Amino acid sequence: MSLPRRRSSATWLALAWAGLVVYASLYPFSGWRWPPGQPPQALLGLPWPPWVVPFDLWANFAGYLPLGALLLVAARRSGVAPSLALPFAMLLPAGLSYATEVAQHFLPGRHPSLKDCAMNSLGAAAGALLGAALHRLRLIDLWHGLRERWFVRHSAGALALLALWPLGLLFPAPAPLGLGQVGEQLRTLLLQMLADVPWADGVYQLLDASPPAAERLGPLAEGMVTTLGLLGPCLVAYSVVAPGWRRVALAAGALGMAVLSMTLSTLLNFGPEHALAWMTPVTLPALLTASVAAVAMAPLGSRAVAGLALVAQAPANPYFAVSLQAWEQGQFVRFHGLAQWIGWLWPYAAMGWLLTRLGARD
Repeated sequence: MSLPRRRSSATWLALAWAGLVVYASLYPFSGWRWPPGQPPQALLGLPWPPWVVPFDLWANFAGYLPLGALLLVAARRSGVAPSLALPFAMLLPAGLSYATEVAQHFLPGRHPSLKDCAMNSLGAAAGALLGAALHRLRLIDLWHGLRERWFVRHSAGALALLALWPLGLLFPAPAPLGLGQVGEQLRTLLLQMLADVPWADGVYQLLDASPPAAERLGPLAEGMVTTLGLLGPCLVAYSVVAPGWRRVALAAGALGMAVLSMTLSTLLNFGPEHALAWMTPVTLPALLTASVAAVAMAPLGSRAVAGLALVAQAPANPYFAVSLQAWEQGQFVRFHGLAQWIGWLWPYAAMGWLLTRLGARD
């Protein structure tokens, strides 16, 4: 028996996770060329490498496991029958893995591997079976019952954003909780594109004359970035939760998740002995200010908090160069793009969702 069709946050999370694994598989997206001396049909085959790297094997398995689980849940919540949902959640990631491995033929420094493809497929299959088990145990129904009690209708987009937010915090931020720092990257890209373009000389000079973004923010600016960095997700959650004590509980959860994510990010960058180095004299008052403001805004209407949340998404310019260099030189360099892209795009995705929320009828 198929379930009634519902809009599930698992659908958005599955799409986001698929995009992230594609990015991780094809990073750094540079140096594309046709493999010398290879006919087209030869590129469809994948070699089985003789070497074994246990970390890579388990990383491939673990990277695709959430994708299989999310696809299974998304399919079942959309009304797909179990006999079709399970093969769908297994075969789609396997096809995606094969396509990305074939694409690695065209990237110098990347090595297509049938072993990686097999581990990716096994991870997705394990995730799909896990999702099916959760459904059979009715744990997914339990979650959706909880969601219906806590959140308003059409909250799937907000829940997906809130689930991705802690991942974005793992990449070095310009200030604690300061996501959306893509401005300098866009400026550099535009300078590269407009170099030696005669008609764009004026624009090139204007961009080239812009003040460097690597200067450290002042204490007041850093405090504002941190305050808004915590207040923004709280208000996104408020926009799909009725006024009351549940909003305060979610704000407390956001504060705890922010502390855990920032501590983990600093630990990965600088080691366990420096895990709490992000807690500066500016950070703690900013977190307290954001928490007090979140509690004060808990009684506001959903449209009011959605409008305020738009203001809170304003991104900051990056200055965390030392932290960024430490991250990119660490052992997680192959996976840094996952958190990086979430951190870059999260505020803008939140803005887009909030605008649709404001424009929708209650």
